[in-house]
Amino acid sequence: MRLWPASLRARLTLWFTLVLGAPLVAFAFGAYGIFARTLLDRTDQFVSEALDAFARELSAERRVLPSTTVAVQKTVEEMRFRELQVIILDSAGAILARGEDTPPLGESRPPLDAVRLVAALRAAASQAGMLTLPDAGGGYRIHTRPYVLDGTPLRLTAAYPLHDVEVVLDRIRRIFLVVIPLLLAAASAGGWFLARRSLSPVAAMAARASIIGASTLHERLPVPVPGDELGGLATVINGLLDRLERAFAQQRRFMADASHELRTPTAILRTEADVTLSRSGRTEDEYRASVGVIRDAARRLTRIVEDLFLLARADAGQVVVRLDRCHLEDVVHDAVRAIRPLADQRGVHVELHGIAEAPVRGDTDLLGRLVLNLLDNAVKYSPAGGTVAVHLAFIDGAWTASVSDEGPGIPPDAHKRVFERFFRVDSARSRVEQSVSSGAGLGLAIARRIAEAHGGSLVLSASAPGRTVFRATIPSDAATEEP
Repeated sequence: MRLWPASLRARLTLWFTLVLGAPLVAFAFGAYGIFARTLLDRTDQFVSEALDAFARELSAERRVLPSTTVAVQKTVEEMRFRELQVIILDSAGAILARGEDTPPLGESRPPLDAVRLVAALRAAASQAGMLTLPDAGGGYRIHTRPYVLDGTPLRLTAAYPLHDVEVVLDRIRRIFLVVIPLLLAAASAGGWFLARRSLSPVAAMAARASIIGASTLHERLPVPVPGDELGGLATVINGLLDRLERAFAQQRRFMADASHELRTPTAILRTEADVTLSRSGRTEDEYRASVGVIRDAARRLTRIVEDLFLLARADAGQVVVRLDRCHLEDVVHDAVRAIRPLADQRGVHVELHGIAEAPVRGDTDLLGRLVLNLLDNAVKYSPAGGTVAVHLAFIDGAWTASVSDEGPGIPPDAHKRVFERFFRVDSARSRVEQSVSSGAGLGLAIARRIAEAHGGSLVLSASAPGRTVFRATIPSDAATEEP
């Protein structure tokens, strides 16, 4: 059996009631104790003052009367107090005199039990102080003190009924028993209302979140009050939805672009094969030409698939980077030698500047692919007769390889997108030109992931008509640790 409520609203209401009810009950007990103590102290003060007055009167009577017994009897008969009964005991505990116990008019209470009173007085005969003699109506407050009259030891005792005090305390108890439950009920109702009102934004956010799916990622949670905790939570979740929407959009765009890029070489393969097989009796040269077209399309298809596979593994964190000691200048030299045939075909000159020994810890194959992709991109966009310059420099504990070209530059609105997958500034031209990379707009994206996998970075340093610079930074051998 589950005693604690499952509903957050019910739990908040219960906590609100408990937090308010516990101090309220504690206050009630404390107030009741203070009332009871105050009333009892006032009773004790009255009884003590009455005994003081009785003692003074007894001393005065003894001076004019012949004996102590007569003085005691005379004082008890003549000196009476409202609802206070005075009893005089001798040294043996026997009652010498006892005043009358007469309740006020119109009030009924149990009479004072003489037997119990005498027993209580004898039990307290050896000590002075206050004691309470209980009964059905509230009891009596008894005050006893020793007193010596003309060498005769006496005990002055006064009994005052506590029935009026009990009536007042009973009224207070009844008030508390009625008021406290009403206050707790009002607190529960108020707590339920406040919890419902406070959690209504949560219910609205939950209702909106329940309809958000892959096709409705544009929906956002309502933000009731931006400055409070729920508003902050809604803002954070909306930010998460923004990122998810961008990720889904990027994924959809990636799938569409990948399908589009793969469709071109596959269409070439299918078309060329169909054309070749549609007619018999072709010559060897015709077959060779057809196979050459199929080979180029297959190579392009292979490069695209390999690039996609590399990016997918990088996204999943499964790219294995073998950090071995190598020299970045050797990687740059190899990449330049590989790109020069393509550069010569386009009439582009490739220059090396500031090449010095550059020890790093990295994956030679991946670093070579990074530099080759940058060179391929630079050669592809350089005009005939242009120059692609490669600079290698040591800056702030890292080696920086900069590749610049003299192409038309990248429009400012495309600066932030050049590293996106399948993004091409001039998509029509890049699809048909010969390239050492896939030519599908994946080269820069792959290059950046390789740089990041080595603890470095790849940025577009500058771009304007006639000058575009990409800068790759790789930590030096001294700054790179073993994985």
